[in-house]
Formats: sequence, C-alpha cells, structure tokens
Amino acid sequence: MTYILNIETTTKCCSVVLSFNNEIIALRESQSSYTHSENITLFISEVIKNAGISFHIIDAIAISKGPGSYMGLRIGVSTAKGLCYALDKPLIAVDTLGAMALKAATTTIIEDDKALFCPMIDARRMEVYCALFDSSTNCITPVEAKIINENSFENELEHSPVYFFGDGASKCKVALKNHSNALFIDDYLMSADAIVPIAHKKFADNQFEDLSYFEPFYLKDFIPGISIVKGLK
Repeated sequence: MTYILNIETTTKCCSVVLSFNNEIIALRESQSSYTHSENITLFISEVIKNAGISFHIIDAIAISKGPGSYMGLRIGVSTAKGLCYALDKPLIAVDTLGAMALKAATTTIIEDDKALFCPMIDARRMEVYCALFDSSTNCITPVEAKIINENSFENELEHSPVYFFGDGASKCKVALKNHSNALFIDDYLMSADAIVPIAHKKFADNQFEDLSYFEPFYLKDFIPGISIVKGLK
C-alpha cells in the first residue's frame, strides 16, 4: 500500500494530489496565473487533512521536474525536497512532457495508431517547450525550446496526425491552420494527476533521486528582466 504526494508547478497551474496505490484520493489545485508561492504549502496541508492521514504515512514525494516556468520549478522542487528531508522520504522526479503525453494518450480517442502527441508548455512569445511522443507514449524527438511558425512539424504533419495540447498549443493554431493533420486538444489542463501513474511505477521500481544533487530540468537558463521600479537601474 503506497501513498505518494504529487506536486505540479511547471505551468501557471499549482496542483497537489495525494494518491494511494495509483488512485487519486485528494486533489487541490488552482489554474490561476502563477500563485505557487501563495498556495503550494496550503494545498499540501489540505490534501493531507482531507485524506484523513498524517504526513508520516506518506511513502514518497513526487515532483513534476520540468521543463517549464523557472520560478514554478524552483518553488515546487524546493518544497518537495524540504518535505523529503523533514519526513525522511524519497523523492521521485517525473518528466513533465512525458506525463502530459501519457495523460493525453489515455484520455483521447484516436483512430490512427500512427498519431503523434505533442505536449507544449508556454515559454513566452512564440516559443514553447515540447517533444513528440508516439501513441504508446515513447518519446521520439528530444525535448526542445521551439519557436513556432508555419513550417513547424512539417515532416511529421506530412505523414501523421499530430495532437497538440498544453498551455503553449494555442500558438500553433494560427501557424498550422492549413495542415489537416494538425489536431488540438483544447480542454487539456496540466495537473498533478498526470504524474500519478508514472510516480507509482517509479516507486515500485525504486527509482528515486539523490536529494543532495537533484535539480529541476530547466532546459534554458533563467534570464532576469530589466527592473522597471522607479529609481532602480
């Protein structure tokens, strides 16, 4: 019997799920824009309380490791690592795009087994973090930060339907509107429920992270903006 606390902070969604033997028993989340620092510890306390268990009953902490929002990743991973140290529990890291692909593939009716899945996380302007997965959710292209234009995914769309989803997918709609094989899952929302099945499999396989050295998968370095506060340069 396994309890895992699952945390997702890679997008604007702040989401916490408590799962038991691969089943969701408590969920608390907000889809509001980047409220992670205000909500994450509150959500964790609430799912534990709603499940009627103590923190020490948890067997592991699972974190969605990225790519995604730099600050979201920092907040999520630092919170997860802090809980692991305090409770003496192992840390499980789940690839965010892989978890998104698995959730989409298991909840979408597809008629072509050659269909591909392309989870997308907004990286600002016309750039997204993305990768391509086949219908069995095997990753077939490297994760990348990709600038979207009318030539994006040209080779893949020539041969297969491609399902685009995630908070970066809207950028493709105009650019790829002339491709009949470009399909969109409009109601897809990232949530900690996406990492649950992968987290439980990793727990069963004893695939844990080294707490001392684990870092989020940022993909790109953080570049701070220029301060616009009056009097500061």
